[in-house]
Amino acid sequence: MRIAVVTLFPELFQGFLAIGMVGRALASGAVNVQMRSPREFGLGRHRSVDDTPYGGGSGMVMRVDCIVRCMEALDEATGEGEPAIAPPASEEAAPPDPAQRAHRILLTPQGQPFRQEKAIELAARPSIALVCGRYEGFDERVRAFVDEEISLGDFVMTGGEVAAMAVIDACARLLPGVLGNAGSAEHESHSPALAGLLEYPQYTRPVEFRGHRVPEVLQQGNHAAIARWRQAQAELRTAERRPDLWRKARGGDAPPDERGGARR
Repeated sequence: MRIAVVTLFPELFQGFLAIGMVGRALASGAVNVQMRSPREFGLGRHRSVDDTPYGGGSGMVMRVDCIVRCMEALDEATGEGEPAIAPPASEEAAPPDPAQRAHRILLTPQGQPFRQEKAIELAARPSIALVCGRYEGFDERVRAFVDEEISLGDFVMTGGEVAAMAVIDACARLLPGVLGNAGSAEHESHSPALAGLLEYPQYTRPVEFRGHRVPEVLQQGNHAAIARWRQAQAELRTAERRPDLWRKARGGDAPPDERGGARR
């Protein structure tokens, strides 16, 4: 999978891409991540990529020309992962065929919430481009050159880089061979195997710690009983903590506690 990132601060990704699961994914070749800064296509001696908003207002707005040229330059990158050196495209140049370029994603608090279903969908694509904003946001016309908008939630950060890291991590771990145990991603919160429910509780040694014991059913080796216990716990936990997910998984039915008491 090839992931391109448009960011003014590529150095923020250095540690993230070097360690852990993402680092192993890059080392194995399962993921190829490229960075490019809109400042390469900035204007003037200072490579300016932002300007004051039309109509007045506080802050600075990222320019559409710098962002779009940066995205197009990433589409022209070589297959070895090194950016192709090319002059900025003119405004009159024909836009690339969407079918032949990376799937472009604008990272913004105005986007659709990022969920596991979306991570699964994106991980199946050969190439995506993540566009990180800064300052007061993007010139509205940038939206005409992307395919969708994604948000981590109903809050605002100083830029889209943290959101880009979240998307990279969520997608990379779904690729074949990236996780040491392929089953790790199959039975976790929001996974299709759990029908969108939250994951059941997990335990390891010691059996008892300060009065808290591992449930007996998990120690007895009865796999059918363990499977039933885990399913019941996943349902209970989802009903208690995320009734919205419960309704989605159960076709709109109310959680047990809203029908007269949660199961214990």
